[in-house]
Amino acid sequence: MTTVNPTDTLSIASATTKKSSLGQEDFLKLMTTQLKTQDPFDPVDNSQMVAQMAQFSSVAGIAEMNQSLKSIVDTIGGSRIGDAAGWIGKGALVPSDTAGALGDGSYRGEVTLDKAATGVTLSLVDANGAVQHSENLGAQPSGTVQFQWDGKDAQGKAVAGPLKVVVNATATEGKVTPAIATWTGVTGVQSPASGATKLVTPIGTFDPADVQRLG
Repeated sequence: MTTVNPTDTLSIASATTKKSSLGQEDFLKLMTTQLKTQDPFDPVDNSQMVAQMAQFSSVAGIAEMNQSLKSIVDTIGGSRIGDAAGWIGKGALVPSDTAGALGDGSYRGEVTLDKAATGVTLSLVDANGAVQHSENLGAQPSGTVQFQWDGKDAQGKAVAGPLKVVVNATATEGKVTPAIATWTGVTGVQSPASGATKLVTPIGTFDPADVQRLG
C-alpha cells in the first residue's frame, strides 16, 4: 500500500507560491498524483485540498494582476513619452541658473523676487569666471522681471555658452531671494529605466513637469 507523506501537501502549497515556475497545468498534475497515491484509509482532507486550490487561484490571480498593471504602466509611459516628444524643437522656460545661447544667439530668462528689492543686478558669467554681460535692473517690486541679452561682446562677437546667471538683490529690510529660470531649446526626450521621462536640452535634462512655459 502506498502512503503519502504529510509534508507532500506542504510541498505542493509551497510550490504554488513560485508563480514564475509553476503553472496551472503543473498544479493539476501534482494534485492528480497526490490523489492517485493517497492512502485510501487515510485520504487527503477535503479542507486541505480546497485550501491548496484556493491558494493557487490567489497566486495565479496576483500574477495576472501584475501583468495587467505592467501593461497599464507601459501604456501610460508610452503616452507621456509621445506627449513630450511633441516638444522637440520648441523653447522651454526651465528653473535653472544656467543659460545657453538660443537659435538667434541671445540669452533670455526670468528672475522672480520673493519681496520688493531696492536694487537688482544681473550678470552672465562664463566657465572661467569672466563676466560676459552685466546689467543693472534697478529697484523692482516682488514678482517676476525678464532679462534678455543679444549674446554679443563689445566687439560684436557671439559669446559661446553656457553661462551662469548671477543675481544680486538688496532690500531695505531682510534678504531678497531670487529664483532664476532660463529659456532653452528641447532637443530630445529620454526614457530611463526608472520610467521617468526627461527632456534633453543644451543646459541639461529636465522633468516635463518642471517646464514653466513653452515658446
